[in-house]
Amino acid sequence: MSAPMLAVEGLEGGYGPAKVLFDVTFAVGAGEVVTLIGRNGMGKTTTIRSIMGLLPASAGAIRFEGRDILRRPPYRIAQAGIGLVPEGRQVFPTLTVEENLVATAASREGRGRWTLRQVYGLFPRLEERRGNLGSQLSGGEQQMLAVGRALMTNPKLLILDEATEGLAPLIRIEIWTVLKRLKSEGQSILVVDKNVDALAAFADRHVVIEKGMVAWSGTSAELRSDPSVKDRYLHV
Repeated sequence: MSAPMLAVEGLEGGYGPAKVLFDVTFAVGAGEVVTLIGRNGMGKTTTIRSIMGLLPASAGAIRFEGRDILRRPPYRIAQAGIGLVPEGRQVFPTLTVEENLVATAASREGRGRWTLRQVYGLFPRLEERRGNLGSQLSGGEQQMLAVGRALMTNPKLLILDEATEGLAPLIRIEIWTVLKRLKSEGQSILVVDKNVDALAAFADRHVVIEKGMVAWSGTSAELRSDPSVKDRYLHV
């Protein structure tokens, strides 16, 4: 079996003296869609921030394509090929849609597929609003822009933190449809989202985070066949 694209092993960390992650271990293979799921405050976003180098880890290992990235600065991790769609979208409010996209454009090791034309093809609404400022977009349009901006880095691994949080149902469906398309094209994806049933329709594996630890992991088929997982770890 080949080595995973992303391997997180025994990850521990948090915010200053407040420890949030105690032992997080999981992997994402090439072309896989893996989800991090769990109730609010269990450590999902902290895990993502640690992977991206935005929070220092106190223990454990994070390897991307076999290389240690645990203590690399965030820009080096992005340059290595990890694209992030952050919680809260965080688009540049005073830049236009097109300026937001161009600002992050990068081509790496022949991975230059994602251009303005390709992103506009994926999200026609962004092309319609290409001259609008980020602050003038709806929440759904900002999320489309955040996804497009991450794709413009031509990532080997795309990470989405709270992929459809706060979005209208139709926009959620559009985001999930885009993720399904990206998966069909071989894009590796790690996604945090609360809509477990929608994720199970196309994700390969799921990792449940509970109190800073991996409480359960398995395939979509295993998740569907064991309703106790959702009752125990996902319901409020």
